[in-house]
Amino acid sequence: MPTHVERLAAFAAGCRDRGVPDTVRDDVTGRVLDVLGNCLAAYADPAGDAGPAVLRAVRRWGGTAEATVIGDGHRLPAPSAALVNGTLAHSLDYDDTHLPSVLHPSASVVPAALAAAEATGASGSALVSAVAAGIEVCARLGMASYLPETRTSLFFERGQHATSICGTLGAAVAAGLLFGLPAEGVAHAAGVAASMGSGLIEANRTGGTVKRAHCGWAAHAGVSAAVLALEGVTGPPTVLEGRFGFFQAWLDGRYDAEALLSGLGERWELPRTVYKPYPANHFTHPAVDCALALRAAGLSPEDVAAAELGVAAPVLRTIAEPPEEKARPRSAYHAKFSGPYTVAAALLGGGGLGLDLDDFAALDPAALALAARVRCVADERASELFPRSFAAVLRVRLRNGSTVEHRVDSSRGGPERPLTREELEVKFRSNAGRALRADAVEELLAAARDLPSASSASALLGLTRAG
Repeated sequence: MPTHVERLAAFAAGCRDRGVPDTVRDDVTGRVLDVLGNCLAAYADPAGDAGPAVLRAVRRWGGTAEATVIGDGHRLPAPSAALVNGTLAHSLDYDDTHLPSVLHPSASVVPAALAAAEATGASGSALVSAVAAGIEVCARLGMASYLPETRTSLFFERGQHATSICGTLGAAVAAGLLFGLPAEGVAHAAGVAASMGSGLIEANRTGGTVKRAHCGWAAHAGVSAAVLALEGVTGPPTVLEGRFGFFQAWLDGRYDAEALLSGLGERWELPRTVYKPYPANHFTHPAVDCALALRAAGLSPEDVAAAELGVAAPVLRTIAEPPEEKARPRSAYHAKFSGPYTVAAALLGGGGLGLDLDDFAALDPAALALAARVRCVADERASELFPRSFAAVLRVRLRNGSTVEHRVDSSRGGPERPLTREELEVKFRSNAGRALRADAVEELLAAARDLPSASSASALLGLTRAG
């Protein structure tokens, strides 16, 4: 019987050799567009020191120019370009999320695939198929760690960043396809990459910029693993299910093999990867929705005496704990992981699709004052729905003694309320417009729409250079 990694590799090779369904192809072009926009917007982030720092580091390493740094124009070795671009893609916490595994596949897989495609001169169609396969493998690995009985990911329970751990293998699969590896070689690339994935999520709680580089390192490791496999380095055939394999090492051997392997190529997880309308941790999004709805109904921030935000119990550790840190975040980036602060920012009024990057350019004294009056608690209904959807209820006690509340069962952009293509393009224009002229934004948007028919994926990267 084929091993787990062999089955995943055979599926991936089939995506390249036979193509992917039209709906998946169209979905992937949206993922690529979203990543490009997020990368470009990262340059305008006042707190965006991680991307430039990573670029300075990889320029010290030197090497053969193979792939482009998005928005900068430098050409670097493919693994180095993937590292910078993956860091940019995740820097703003504006990248998509797969449910219910709650990981961010595109920010590692797309940068890895873009670097490999440019290094090999691959077509747009080849890029799309590779991204589809890589995201699907990444999401499947995340689903294998999801425990329906507790509605949690074993990775997160242990403080591990599933995004960067699973993203490393997804990136390796995508890059391996573009380097022309056969199914056996793709399996080796994933097997090598399994020794490279890592990531801790303590930065979500108490700060630090390293989390922004997690997707970059996953992309870098994925491309590196594919190159190593191309040159003859091999991985163990039982790298996933083996006694000392991936699932044993990370999850003590607890995983769902059916979620990993069932229906490969027929039932896709990729469409369950949802876009973010707001540049903040996805767990805060239903809270933002509630605050925006109450504001639209006439609630004035000056009238708020106190507020109670009810969310799913498992997300409290990310957006509510420790309470003193979340009530008064230490940085604008830290504020993106704060339930109280994001509620306050939304009540005060935001841009874009409700909140945009300008709302997190710096800590707002008015938002901090309002956030101090927001308490977070576990909500039973939100806990029941989690993580198939992100739900919340916001109850506000007014200074006149009355109360108002609003509840959402699925956050905007989630499974029940997906963003339209038009809304996605509004987000892209806002993001890309922070680095490019308006005409260049439209040119890049048109090229992304036409990506599946492009003779070379490299042309897309050339359009991202600012200036």
